[in-house]
Amino acid sequence: MNKLRMLFLATFYSTALFAQHKENAANVFEIKNPDYKISPYTGMTKQHWRDAALYLLEGAFSYIHTLDDPMKFPKQEGKSYPGNESQVPTEKLEGLCRTLFIASPLLKENPSLVINNIKVADYYRYQITKLIDPASKSYIKPRAKNGGPSQNLVEFGALALSLITNSDVLWKPLPQTQKDELAKTMLSYGDGPTVDSNWKFFNIFILSFFKEQGYDVNEKLLVEYLEKSLKHYRGNGWYNDSPAYDYYSMWAFQMYGNIWSEFFGKKYYPEIASKFGSNFSDLKANYPYLFSKDGEMIMWGRSISYRTGAVVPFPLTGFQNDSNTNYGWMRRISSGVIKQFFTHPDFMKDNVPTLGFYGEFEPAVQNYSCRGSVYWMGKIFLGLLVPDNNSFWTAKENNGDWDTTFKKDEVYNKFQGDSQILITDYPNIGASEVRAWCHEKVKDDWQKFRSTENYNRLSYNSAFPWQADGEKGEVAMNYVIKNKNNQWEAFRLFTFKKFENGIYYRNVILETDENIKFSLTDIPLPNGILRVDKNNSDKPVSMRMGHYALPKLDKEIVTTKKNVAGHEVTIIDNGKYQLAMIPLLGWDKTEVVNAKGVHPESNESSVINVSSDSNSNKSAVYATLMLWKKSGENWKDKELVPIKTIDQTGNSVTIQFNNGTKKIIEFN
Repeated sequence: MNKLRMLFLATFYSTALFAQHKENAANVFEIKNPDYKISPYTGMTKQHWRDAALYLLEGAFSYIHTLDDPMKFPKQEGKSYPGNESQVPTEKLEGLCRTLFIASPLLKENPSLVINNIKVADYYRYQITKLIDPASKSYIKPRAKNGGPSQNLVEFGALALSLITNSDVLWKPLPQTQKDELAKTMLSYGDGPTVDSNWKFFNIFILSFFKEQGYDVNEKLLVEYLEKSLKHYRGNGWYNDSPAYDYYSMWAFQMYGNIWSEFFGKKYYPEIASKFGSNFSDLKANYPYLFSKDGEMIMWGRSISYRTGAVVPFPLTGFQNDSNTNYGWMRRISSGVIKQFFTHPDFMKDNVPTLGFYGEFEPAVQNYSCRGSVYWMGKIFLGLLVPDNNSFWTAKENNGDWDTTFKKDEVYNKFQGDSQILITDYPNIGASEVRAWCHEKVKDDWQKFRSTENYNRLSYNSAFPWQADGEKGEVAMNYVIKNKNNQWEAFRLFTFKKFENGIYYRNVILETDENIKFSLTDIPLPNGILRVDKNNSDKPVSMRMGHYALPKLDKEIVTTKKNVAGHEVTIIDNGKYQLAMIPLLGWDKTEVVNAKGVHPESNESSVINVSSDSNSNKSAVYATLMLWKKSGENWKDKELVPIKTIDQTGNSVTIQFNNGTKKIIEFN
């Protein structure tokens, strides 16, 4: 009887798992009839981009059965909004305006598009008019006379962007009375205060669209916001988003400036458009290096659930028709990022993309997001506005410098100047890495994201998405310090010093105790990172420091320990990658820490941590090798310990490598 029961249960659970797998497989985007002649790496052409856009839009329209149904989706548990009924109209507005980024380029090519038996153009025009109907549950009140900037400004700015790029379908068919009411409501937000960040573009698009349509607008304010937006520029394609640098500070500013210039600015404000164009040109020599050889983006910064939005500048390079642009590489990266997410089984849930990176991941979610916020990623499909015969679509895919310049067993650093960002590329595993700004106190971080793991890791790597910190001191790619409250506290108050001779220098202090302070240096190596850090604290410090973390995939993570040249080597292997950590100086203990619920790719994960309880009798310098390889590749001893000697004299540390090279670190 028990055997029969066990057989039944085994059959039941295996059938359930198969059904779940089958359901996930059915929800994954499929590249039909790939063209490997023009796109040898991804198989994706412009038609496949249209297919990807339709894939997203069909999921959204699975909730639309009549013209009255709002773009409102199942709430994901956690900090995302709405938290009360008063936020629902804005939630609906987000769903409407953000899915329109996907729908509008498709409607421009096919105004008769039908999804789920709904005429898509009719639906959006109808829903847009509901925004000005006081009897509608989707009604948005005009901004109060003394009202400040709000999420409504963001979404109306997004709506204006779609209107300015596709007025024939979305605007012209509307009755004049409704146009006037929309102008009144939208301009109440556009002709008003904003946030000193990329938000100025929301005002800019509202004011620009209605000027184009012949309405009286506050042109003085429009020019003021344009000029202030240009002042955020820091060179090499990077804008500063007051105060952060992240994907969004690059792609949002650059995309907005390019679209505004192409569809409005060149006609009305050619000098300003020219400045945006010059800044846009700078990104082509820098931004592509932030993506892996396979065209994958790094998990880094806020709003990472916007995912594919990060690559929208690349198709927009097509508007410049620059013969010096490697359009095959631009498309290879862009299509690679689309594949990175759209073909991942955890990407969609309930026919809607999750809030997270691949699947749901609460540590990466911001409280200003609702489920419909994810459709900000649809801005990638503004690339469909680039004509079919443009070089962006017709050039043959290639891997750019990964194939033509980068060499095996080398490492390539690209310092970004005034933004103080360091981009590093590792040909041996085809990964990209970034180090950038983080200096936000938890007590001042009212939105609770700039002080978190979204920004406070020592570095971010395309092969190893960041792991959230655990309450027991589990940490990946950062230090945690035992603070006065006997809690593990991560470093977050970093101050960049310089990048010199392949060494990235920063100082850091602990937020809750300014007497705990370190000087940090990162030295990228062909197979990883050498960290040489100096503890400048005037008291004993209990601390831990972690490597990148590995998710548990389809088999157990294997740990190997060995001794090489007198140094303890710890290696973990998850079947895809191996990570090795070798403490060279200062550390007391190395351990593999297993965790649950803190990694974006798997519920279970492992990370190698080193730890120490410092005292005045110990060396203040902590040297650590943090290395990696693909799974299945053998480690040579000279790869695990590539260093011959480390000598410390005062504030100077000299590192002699086995290959004859030398690095001198000066702690000032």
